[in-house]
This record gives sequence, C-alpha cells and structure tokens, in this order.
Amino acid sequence: MTTYTVVGAGAIGGTLAVHLHRAGADVQIVDADETHVRAIAERGLRVEQPDGVIEARIPVMTPENAPEKLDAVLLAVKAQATDAVAAWIAPRLADDGWVASLQNGLNEPVIARHVGADRTVAAFVDLFADVIEPGVVRDGGAGDIALGEYAGGDSTRVRRLAQDLSEWGTPIISGNIPGFLWSKLGFGAMLVASALVDDDMGDLIDRHRIGMHALTREVLQVARAEQIALEAFDAFTPHDYLGTDADANRATDALVAWLATQAKKRSGIWRDIAVRGRKTEVPAQYAAVFAAAERHEIATPTLRWLVTQIERLETHQIAMDESLLHELDGKVAA
Repeated sequence: MTTYTVVGAGAIGGTLAVHLHRAGADVQIVDADETHVRAIAERGLRVEQPDGVIEARIPVMTPENAPEKLDAVLLAVKAQATDAVAAWIAPRLADDGWVASLQNGLNEPVIARHVGADRTVAAFVDLFADVIEPGVVRDGGAGDIALGEYAGGDSTRVRRLAQDLSEWGTPIISGNIPGFLWSKLGFGAMLVASALVDDDMGDLIDRHRIGMHALTREVLQVARAEQIALEAFDAFTPHDYLGTDADANRATDALVAWLATQAKKRSGIWRDIAVRGRKTEVPAQYAAVFAAAERHEIATPTLRWLVTQIERLETHQIAMDESLLHELDGKVAA
C-alpha cells in the first residue's frame, strides 16, 4: 500500500490529508510549524466545512523526525519554499517514489530538477481553505482538482491518487495540467489584487473590473504566447478574458455570482498579510509569468505593479486601502 506523505499541512495539504485518511489511504504529515504539528499530534487534524466538521488522527512530524524513505509525496508548501523542500525530499524518495505538486503556481519544473520529470506528477488544486489556528483548517467551499503526469498523459499512479481522493470528490484526470495552472494564475491575479483591500473579494472584483480584467488578460496573453491551451475551471472561463469587453464582463458576472456562494470571502494572500503577518508566495508564483513575458517581449505593467504593491504591504510600507484599486483602474484607463 502506498504511503502518502503530505509535506505542508496548510490549507491545501491539511484538507486533502484528512480526506485521504477518511478514504482509507495510508497518510502521514510533515510540517515545519512545530505549533501546528503539536496540535495535530495532540488533538488530530480538524477541517471545518460549511456543512459540518471532519477530523482525522494522522501521524505527524517535523522534517527533523521524518522517515528516511518516502513513497509518494504530496507537496503543499508555499511556492517560495519549493526549491529547498524538493532538495530535502530528493535523497529520501524511494526508487519508485514520486512527488505531486499540490501548490499554487508553476512548481513542477523546480521539482523535476531535483527528482526527475518521470517522478513528478502535475496537479491543479482550487480549494478555498485557510488554516485558522494550529490543527484547524476552515474549508470555505469546494473547487476543482486536476491530476496528470508532468511528462504528459496520465498513469496508474495518477489514477490511484484520484481514486484515493474519492472521499473529497472526483478529480479531473488530464494531460493538460499546464492549461489549468496558467488559467489559475490568471484568475489568481484578481484574487491577489483583492488582498490590497480588507473587503469581500467577489465584491472587489465586481467593483474594479477595469483593473481586474487587465491583470487577468496580461497573464493569459503570456500563456497564449507560451502555446498553452487554457482550461476553464469552476466558474472561471479564461478565453472570455481574451475576447471583447462584453465577453469579459459576462464572465465576471458569472464568476462573482459563484464567489458569492463560497463561505470564504477573503483570499489566502489577504490572510497571510493581515492575519499571519508573513510574506506571501505572490512574487514566487508570478516570477515564471514575468520570465515567459520577457521571452516573448510582452509587457506586463499592471501585473508588475500588483506584485510591487503586495511586497510593499508585506513590508508595511503601505496599508490596505481601496484607493490602491482605484489607482490600478486609473492606470489601465489612462
């Protein structure tokens, strides 16, 4: 029986670890946050869902106490930690072991440099969850998951992982995970922008469509230059943002309506800054977009402006305020 080692028991890793355990899979957790690890060891891992609470007693440890050999690693750390954590995983990975990136951003190439493309599984995860206290994750609403091989296609291990996640739902098995990941970066740019203000992210997207659409369009134009076949997910339809203004507005109408059904009203980026007081993964996530944009000589002024504002928020040079989004709208309209 494959043992899944979830490295990073935050919003994504914690949620999926509990569902895997409840489905009967063999799961263990490795997390660097000693307070979080101690809470899980003492009380179990708790996921608060809109319709109830689920809990699981899962073996948990810090990296210093992790096993010397790992079978299947589900990597769910922040994007900026990927390189260091993949280097830690590589010598511990069994000969037939593999790593799946259940992260935000384009992390598979980084993982593959350490463990090999043939041992890297690509994944797209759109979960609306937050760690609200040690040992407790709040799941704010369901989203899509897609799985596939980084080298292309699917495989027995991908289908087994999808089956083991059946207690969560039904993951999409796809040979085009990059299409999902780039679409998520386009959608994510709007969620990142919403973190500039302490307010409902759906309402902010609705009120500041000029700037929000420009951010998404920049990311998706880079994806198109990279010859990525963009994939729709949940209520996000990427191709509409590359069409007319009317197309984009119809897409945002549907997106805002869907966000209104989610219990989670602020992004994880907002929580990192406003609640946890830590640096976000935004610069690391969008570094690959900027690199691709430079290769294709595509300007990304609004996206670069956004990342700069997030970095200024992280370092307390500015405070959250809706005037920032008005500024963004003005830059686009000028």
